Amino acid sequence: MHIELDTVGHLCPFPLVEGKKAMAKLNKGDSLTIHFDCAQATENLPNWAAEENYQVSHFEQTGEAQWTITLIK
Repeated sequence: MHIELDTVGHLCPFPLVEGKKAMAKLNKGDSLTIHFDCAQATENLPNWAAEENYQVSHFEQTGEAQWTITLIK
């Protein structure tokens, strides 16, 4: 299963909060992609993934102030 979240336009910590909710619905091996434009989340999301032992399979700046991260549970 794959979930895709578009949190562009939402302030931090919205991408992290919504990411946690979405990841709770996934099983091991499933993936979550989050699109965001909150600069704090460029650190918060990878740090949270590391704490939870989720794999970061993709992390890319997609615009001047926009990023996409994909995590595997």
